[in-house]
Amino acid sequence: MSSGCYIRYHFRSREIPLVNAGELLHHMYSVLFSGVTRIRWTCLRQVCLTHCNMSTSSGTSTNGHGRSTAGVIVIGDEILKGQVKDTNSHFILKHLHSFGVRVPKVSVIPDSVTLIADEVRLFAEKFDFVITSGGIGPTHDDMTFEGVAAAFGDKTQMRPEIQKFVSEYFKTDDTSQPCFKLAQVPSTAQLVYAEDKTRGVRSRFPVVRMRNVYVLPGVPNLLEKAFLLLAKEYFVNPDSQFCCDEVYLWLDEVSAATALNQTVAECPSVTFGSYPVLYHSYYKTRITLEATDMAAVQAARARLTEALPSGTLVNYTPDPVTGAARRLEGMTQREEHVKEAVDIVNQCYDKYSPEEVCVCFNGGKDCTAVLHLAHTIQTGRHPGSRLRAVYIRESKPFPAMETFVEETRVRYDLDLYIIGGPMKAGLHAMKEHWPEVKACIMGTRQGDPYAELMRPFQPTDSDWPQLMRVNPILAWDYHQLWLFVRALTLSYCSLYDKGYTSLGSVDNTLPNPALQETIGDGTVTYRPAYELEDVTRERDGRIGRRRRGS
Repeated sequence: MSSGCYIRYHFRSREIPLVNAGELLHHMYSVLFSGVTRIRWTCLRQVCLTHCNMSTSSGTSTNGHGRSTAGVIVIGDEILKGQVKDTNSHFILKHLHSFGVRVPKVSVIPDSVTLIADEVRLFAEKFDFVITSGGIGPTHDDMTFEGVAAAFGDKTQMRPEIQKFVSEYFKTDDTSQPCFKLAQVPSTAQLVYAEDKTRGVRSRFPVVRMRNVYVLPGVPNLLEKAFLLLAKEYFVNPDSQFCCDEVYLWLDEVSAATALNQTVAECPSVTFGSYPVLYHSYYKTRITLEATDMAAVQAARARLTEALPSGTLVNYTPDPVTGAARRLEGMTQREEHVKEAVDIVNQCYDKYSPEEVCVCFNGGKDCTAVLHLAHTIQTGRHPGSRLRAVYIRESKPFPAMETFVEETRVRYDLDLYIIGGPMKAGLHAMKEHWPEVKACIMGTRQGDPYAELMRPFQPTDSDWPQLMRVNPILAWDYHQLWLFVRALTLSYCSLYDKGYTSLGSVDNTLPNPALQETIGDGTVTYRPAYELEDVTRERDGRIGRRRRGS
């Protein structure tokens, strides 16, 4: 779908004169999958993934190698032109690998019925199953359904059950409208509905399956939802027992090479991978271990640990969301200030529903901590709910901060509202957007400007939007804040690793001079924020230091 295509629609009984086609389809698919529980699948550390009792009708079969094969076809002119970054193939490949499925080939092709048909036909013959991404929608360049039909000598036709949904959703029976192109699918295709069997709920719009070809949307979060909900039944290799583990090192790859090479030679049944990272907040090298026997993986890990220099292993958790409640509970038992913060957030949710609560999130270290607290507690108390957050943007935000905010939105599946500052006007806009919000969880700490008289629960002043400000980390000091973030290996804005300790706008924030050092060749560098010793100098990098720090 071309990102520059606009369509006129009557939507939900009101006319939208110019709607970006990509945005419209994204919204529609979001509604279509809205009845299905969000699922998070991760590469499980030290867990043996055994798949059995798979129905042969799923289209997954073995090919003599003990693992099924798949081909992935990414469709879209915008990918080939570099206008849109392809993240779908990475997501699909990562999960298929963990399912014991071998992917010999990924192809990226343009929006062309002929090219789509040729590639789909070739892949369908060579691989056990095929997944396509992109080219589904109401515009002229959405050709995947036509191409898949042509691959098997079929034609597209209006499918009544999809037509009925499209008609109801777009409030029109005029089948000449572009939206009805969504109902034009291969005539012999199977319509597969994503289903949450634990709740007995299925999606309202199907994934189209033509023989062993599965046609998925190109919008990343929609593809991910559809893929994960279909994965167990259609994509997992039933004959594979696949075991994996990961080791993270605060050691560069060259320094780790001797120990790794020695372990590889001693553990021939285990496949190792070594992946250096130039700039990461927690590690420099990631080593993967894979085998069909969990005991072999565990033995190889133990041997590698023994061969490495002492103190080089990092206890890193790549996914801060899965298992967050268990890790947070562990911290509350060790750290009294964390327990007090958890109690404050729980009191907030005792009084307010999820729809009445939002987190004030600007990407800073303090609100990163409270966002994690709020998300862990809300999703534990209200499974399936989405945490609301408001990002009140600075006039000249750092690009790195903007990137981190978007990454955090995806990581936590936030319902994020973005509005320009200043704070007072931003909160007014947020209240107009979400009039039901009554409480705002904030990252204020006692040492912050104007926080001397603040309490854990503090109503806004009379001339501000009426909200209850909830301050769970009010009593935390700078070191306690960083202990929490790094003990849980939470992702944070990369600027903190470059000497920034308090973040505002590009025009009022510099690296903290207290962290400056000069290396051998005279180059000036800065140590990371968490190494600041004198906490009274937290805002030494701010121009106009009475401004609120982050």
